[in-house]
Amino acid sequence: MIAAGELERENALLLAIIQATSEGPGVEPVAAAVARLIADATTTDACFVHVLDDAGRSLTLAGATPPFDVAGQVRLPLGTGVTGWVASHRTPAVIVEHKEADPRYQPIPALRGSEFTSMASVPMESDLAGLVGVLNVHTRLRRQFTERDVRLLTMIGRLVAGAVHQARLHRQLAGRERAHERFVEQVVAAQEAERRRLAGDIHDGISQRLVSLGYHLDAADRTVTDDPGYAAAQIVLARQLADLTLDEARAAIGGLRPPVLDDLGLAGGLASLARTTPDLEMVLDLADHRLPEHIEVALYRIAQEALQNVQKHAGATSTRLTFGVEDGTGRLEIRDDGVGFDTGPGQAQGYGLVGMAERAELIGGSLRIRSRPGSGTSVQVAVPLGGAATGC
Repeated sequence: MIAAGELERENALLLAIIQATSEGPGVEPVAAAVARLIADATTTDACFVHVLDDAGRSLTLAGATPPFDVAGQVRLPLGTGVTGWVASHRTPAVIVEHKEADPRYQPIPALRGSEFTSMASVPMESDLAGLVGVLNVHTRLRRQFTERDVRLLTMIGRLVAGAVHQARLHRQLAGRERAHERFVEQVVAAQEAERRRLAGDIHDGISQRLVSLGYHLDAADRTVTDDPGYAAAQIVLARQLADLTLDEARAAIGGLRPPVLDDLGLAGGLASLARTTPDLEMVLDLADHRLPEHIEVALYRIAQEALQNVQKHAGATSTRLTFGVEDGTGRLEIRDDGVGFDTGPGQAQGYGLVGMAERAELIGGSLRIRSRPGSGTSVQVAVPLGGAATGC
């Protein structure tokens, strides 16, 4: 039977944790506050809160009791150590003594495991959030953690899981808002740059040729009676200038929207793009579907950027370009057999990759890049269409 005083202390602890987790959206402040509360209430000597990263591949220490000031500096791949084992199996683990003899244990110098004898580790998960991390408590003296201890820690883990999930959603939303703001700034800057380029092209090319065209036509008009041969020569020059001006106008328009999309559609445009990519064996699997104009332009530009990256960086010999519509979703993939690269956390992303992701997001889609050194690269775009696609 549970003593009334003990039950009251547990309820007070849970209320304190609920209050701590509701005070702010930051993952690290929540983890640090909860770690102190748990250590005090469970009379343990240390508490560590490890949070699963967004990719679900590793755990990062987000909060700990003093004097441990190493939040963000300890990272464990899923499955590594007792903490990684608990995350992988989603089941608690208790070690009463002789941690070093446990095959799951892996010493982490920054956490000074040799100073502690017993530990209990529980997953932080809930039905809504799923697994968000692992909660560990340690004692210097030998302690036999009871089922009740583990049940209390598991209940705390569920509360913290909800708070961490909300904090993570808030962080992701804030990150998307910042990314959107940066993208809007880039779009405005790109529009201004494009306007300046077009103005320069029109002034330096099209306008000058039209002025010259007018001179030749005036000369032909003045001499058509007195010197028909000279007038005819002026008309030939005027016709040549008109053709050059038309070519420059088409090139300027093509910079805004590829004319090939109007003439051939997205499948034809992608095939044309593939033909203009030298030194690569190109395998095409392109369904003849028409999409809304802005989606076709975005997918074409993503493919264009991806193929340029293949040429510049991949060292590939062959590339497969695939486009189709399935279950109301447009899918584009550019896959090469090149050198690949590391896409893991902390790896720098070039402007081209960022730009492709932002183009995909702007049309309501998502971009995924799968690559590793020596195994080529796959750029995949998925765009929900909502019935907007039409077959041709």
